[in-house]
Parts: sequence; structure tokens; C-alpha cells
Amino acid sequence: MSVNKKIKEKTVTTLRLQEMKNAGIKISCLTAYDALTANIFDESGIDLLLVGDSLGNVFQGEETTLPVTLEQTIYHSKAVVKGAKRALVVSDMPFMTYQVSANEAFRNAGRLMKEAGCSAVKLEGGKNVTKAIRKMTEAGIPVMGHLGLTPQSINKFGSYRARGKDPDEAQHIIDDAQRLQDAGAFAVVLEKIPASLGKKITEMLEIPTIGIGAGAHCDGQILVYTDMMGLTVDFNPRFVRQYAELNKVYTESVKQYIEDVQSNDFPNESESY
Repeated sequence: MSVNKKIKEKTVTTLRLQEMKNAGIKISCLTAYDALTANIFDESGIDLLLVGDSLGNVFQGEETTLPVTLEQTIYHSKAVVKGAKRALVVSDMPFMTYQVSANEAFRNAGRLMKEAGCSAVKLEGGKNVTKAIRKMTEAGIPVMGHLGLTPQSINKFGSYRARGKDPDEAQHIIDDAQRLQDAGAFAVVLEKIPASLGKKITEMLEIPTIGIGAGAHCDGQILVYTDMMGLTVDFNPRFVRQYAELNKVYTESVKQYIEDVQSNDFPNESESY
């Protein structure tokens, strides 16, 4: 058995992700918000499951991720942890659970780890969150960073346009990536930045980079599963590849069910007791 195959078969930890980067094995990541979906993805061999604050969009119908609460994240994370056996489960820290102070961030991250059972937390930002990251990692809480387009800052940015195209902004992202690594982050998500910038940061950092709209040179990739499965019909950014058309499957199945019920075709004799 090859070394690469042995690494892939092991339970995924932060150490395993580092080994994968070092061995040149790409890291596959998806979001998940419930036990059933988490189990399907886990059994399929996914490396990392992110309980993203995108649950605000996917489950709650919100326009942004800002309304998501810590309690809601704990609830969904507990479910995902129950469904995942091999994959590393990382939980997003919601808006305003880590920005006030390092101490408050530390307490909230501790709640996520203790009450939800996740293996790590993720937060957005660079220089402004390094103090909190240091406090968490020193206490044994693994932290994943997030740079580039940071959805919790949508009101500051004013749009979901790509970040880092301007040389000054690109350098700021590079500097922040180094700061996150120095603070103890085990990995960093790079969202919606030029591929050349994603490549530069990936080559610069010792820790893994996980891209979403950041090019093919990142150490891994992540997508919101409802986007890549084709459940989302009104959101089609260029960085999403649709692997299925589940919205169409769901719609056609429900229409057929309605027709079968109304025509008294369901349930038939074999489906009755």
C-alpha cells in the first residue's frame, strides 16, 4: 500500500491535513448541516466537513450569514459530528462571537468544542483575530483561518466581488495569511481571490490552504454542497461546478408523488399492510 493511500484511509485530523499537504495530496472539503448528509459525504471519502454559517442561507433562507447564532451552530454541528466517522468536522464561529475580545472568542470557541463535539473552529479575518487565535491554540483549540472574501464583512465590502485584485489588497491578504500561520492556525480558507494569489500564498505557507474560487493551486478545495449538487438554482458563481441537478430531481419526484396520490395509485396493494 502506498504512503498516499495510507494517509487517505486514516481518520482525518489537523495533523493528517498537514501530512496531505506535505505529500501533495489534495484535500477535499464540503459543507454539511445535518447527520444524514454528513454520513453520506463521510462514507464517500470526504476529508473535511465544514458546518458553515452558510446554514443561514441554506437552511434559514437569510440573505447573509450574519443572523446565525452560536446556539444554532452548536445544534447543527452536533448533528454533523454524529454523521461523520472519518472526516474532520470544523465549525464556523458566527458573526460577533469572536470580534469583541480574545477572551470572549476563547469562551465561545470552547462552547463549540465542548457542546458540539467538533474538532476545530473557523473564523474570518487576519491581523484583527490573531490574538484570539493564539489564545485558542495555546489552550488546545485548533483554528482554521479565512481570508479574501469574508462573507461576515459583506456590509463593509458592499458586494461579493473578488478580493485581492488590487496590488495593495493582495499584499494585505498575503501579510494576513502569514500572521494567521504565525498565530497558530492549522489551515486557512482562501475565498474568491485571483488564482495567482492563491498559488503564491499556498507556496508561501507551511500550513494547508483550502480554496473556494481561489484557483487550482490551493492544497484543497471547498464548496457549499447545495451549490455543487444543483439544489441552489439562483446562485451560479463561476467557481462552482455543478455535479448534479438535484433541484430538478426533487421537483420531478414531488410532482410524481402528488400525481400518484391524487390518482389513488399510491399506495398500491404491495405498499399496504
